[in-house]
Amino acid sequence: MLFPEEQELIDRIAVALIQRRERLGTAESCTGGLIAAACTSLSGSSQWFERGVVSYSNESKTELLGVPAALIGLHGSVSGEVALHMARGLLAHAPIDWALAVTGIAGPTGGSAEKPVGTVWLALVHGCQVTRVWQEHFSGDRHAVRIATLRAGLMALCEALEDKDQ
Repeated sequence: MLFPEEQELIDRIAVALIQRRERLGTAESCTGGLIAAACTSLSGSSQWFERGVVSYSNESKTELLGVPAALIGLHGSVSGEVALHMARGLLAHAPIDWALAVTGIAGPTGGSAEKPVGTVWLALVHGCQVTRVWQEHFSGDRHAVRIATLRAGLMALCEALEDKDQ
């Protein structure tokens, strides 16, 4: 069940994508498919939501999304470079116009001094154009980090769609 804030974002995203006749896909690691689940909670979402890929392991990022293993080795799976490659990989393998990718450390384990728990990278790509790649630092427990990531991704997508409509 979505909170009213997320439901409003999903409604706005749906309207914008339907008007544009465009489709969305998600590539998710730390959220484990929460963004795709939020999108598909809306009846009729098949008009604008094409697919979601949960690529939790490094191997799945490489196998399913084409993220080079060497890139993961160089930057780590929680990095802007990997988030961007996840989004681009999804666009290359799916009939979509927009890709939203997330990778991060939801905790409570897995953090380090360089990348503490709550570190999340997101990437939003429209066609061949990178719309935005950014880092967030969320506080709270695992659930709070995952929900904050969901909100940040939906908000960025909504803003990008509405900016392009104006």
